[in-house]
Amino acid sequence: MKGKPWTVEKERRLISLVKAHRPLSVIADALSVTEQSVRHKIRRLGLVEGGQPKKPCPPSTDLKLPKELPSVEEALKLLSASLETLRQPGLAPSEVLRLKTIVQAVRIYQDLLADYVDYRGIEVKLEEVRQEVWRLAKKPESTPSE
Repeated sequence: MKGKPWTVEKERRLISLVKAHRPLSVIADALSVTEQSVRHKIRRLGLVEGGQPKKPCPPSTDLKLPKELPSVEEALKLLSASLETLRQPGLAPSEVLRLKTIVQAVRIYQDLLADYVDYRGIEVKLEEVRQEVWRLAKKPESTPSE
């Protein structure tokens, strides 16, 4: 059965108590809720993973762009490592999800890289044609011999 919704302030207090490594019973008493409610909310907020507090993930706005695009070989190595890791028994559901996300990302990257390489090839050919046209335009016209 679903209980009362959590207020933002109550969630903030929960987060601070979890980060302070307080026991469930203490957190439940401090928030006037059941331990089960605390467990569910901690799980929903993603505050713990395998009984341990999660490391905060940097926001996606802090992404650092690489100087060079990873090669197809590097992408395939990442794919291979992810697939091998997925074969291991007993992985946490969150780890399985993370690895499956990597697998999907590698597939998308390979498709986009192939398109990019095609476009680069077209651009190179176009530049060659431009240079040839420029060379021909600069060449003085010869008069036909009589």
